[in-house]
Amino acid sequence: MKHGRKNARRYIVAASIGALLSAGVATGAHAGTTTEPSAPAYQPEMVKALATTLGVSEKAAVERLGREARQQDRFAELRKDRVSTLGAFFAADGSLIVNAADAGAAEEVRAAGLRARVPERGESELGRIKARLDAKALKSAPAGVSAWSVDLASDTVTIEVNGDSDAATRGFLKAAKSNGDAVRIVKGQEKLETQAVVPPGSRMTFNGYLCSVGYGAKDRSGKQVLVTAGHCIEDLPALAYNGTRFAEGTHTRFALGTRSVDMGIATVDAGHSIGLDVTTYGRAGTVPVRGSERAPSGAALCKSGQTTGWTCGKVGSYNVSVTYTDQNGGPDTVVTGLASSSVCTQGGDSGGAYISGDQAQGMTSGGPSGQRCNGKVNARGSSYFQPLDDALAYYGLTLNTK
Repeated sequence: MKHGRKNARRYIVAASIGALLSAGVATGAHAGTTTEPSAPAYQPEMVKALATTLGVSEKAAVERLGREARQQDRFAELRKDRVSTLGAFFAADGSLIVNAADAGAAEEVRAAGLRARVPERGESELGRIKARLDAKALKSAPAGVSAWSVDLASDTVTIEVNGDSDAATRGFLKAAKSNGDAVRIVKGQEKLETQAVVPPGSRMTFNGYLCSVGYGAKDRSGKQVLVTAGHCIEDLPALAYNGTRFAEGTHTRFALGTRSVDMGIATVDAGHSIGLDVTTYGRAGTVPVRGSERAPSGAALCKSGQTTGWTCGKVGSYNVSVTYTDQNGGPDTVVTGLASSSVCTQGGDSGGAYISGDQAQGMTSGGPSGQRCNGKVNARGSSYFQPLDDALAYYGLTLNTK
């Protein structure tokens, strides 16, 4: 985002389905866990939204959240006991499937009451393949490749292709295919772009641009900061909420045409603060921020953004890389370290808060450039977000929680 521009810079993720999205939310929320699915651990408004998304009763939605929480707790205990695992993901039926390193580890997983499988590759090996592809893309951005990520469910590195056939894309795909069936290529995807839109009506404005407020946190010295999408504060601007300045960008890892991570922070001005409840734009009340425990792939997820409001879906993959192209003619930018989801987003949602239960998950980064949500909570779609826990760790921050 350049100072003084009246048109928002838009970035297209070249070969997948997303665009960076700016969205207004001055609060964030994390999904808390409980051992009793019927206990009042989840706000009624969140339960109602999740029930709508999944097409089930509110009772079934509460039970789903409870099952997911208990399974995550068991998996955490396995890792604490140093059981050799290679990642885990939620299946469509809500059961957590744990990739075990060998038959012995699989037995321990099953003894803990979880489903187990011994994959051909698993998270570590797939991560190494993806890291090699990242290194190649960072040398020359593949405009024809929208995104690439480790997909634990299919036990592959999945590459989404949009059809462009530039030299960098051809070289990238050749390198990818050299890994045999460890790589899965999905064609016919859309280009991706960042989505910052022109005011009015924004929750967070700066220099003629619009983004959404993310999460509040404090640094090691106790200073209050806003955690947001890096592309929203690319030029470290002063930020305003409802016309009043409340913060100023101080750090970002996003830069057009360079190796980028879509995270950034802004120092909150004295007398202002970031709320501890995520707004749902009247759809589901507000959702409290209780923590930032990362939800596994397949977990229920909702996001708040000024353009599309409150939309829900599921977590896709983590450690996703995408290619963003600039509609204003700038260079392509490879962004690494994102997560994918089936949450619908549009331009203007960038920086908005993703939450699973009451656990904050991240900030909107991008989605399909041509995507249009239908106004419903469970609109069909997809998007990418910057995981919050990674941003907190990188900047040495502690999330503000209730």
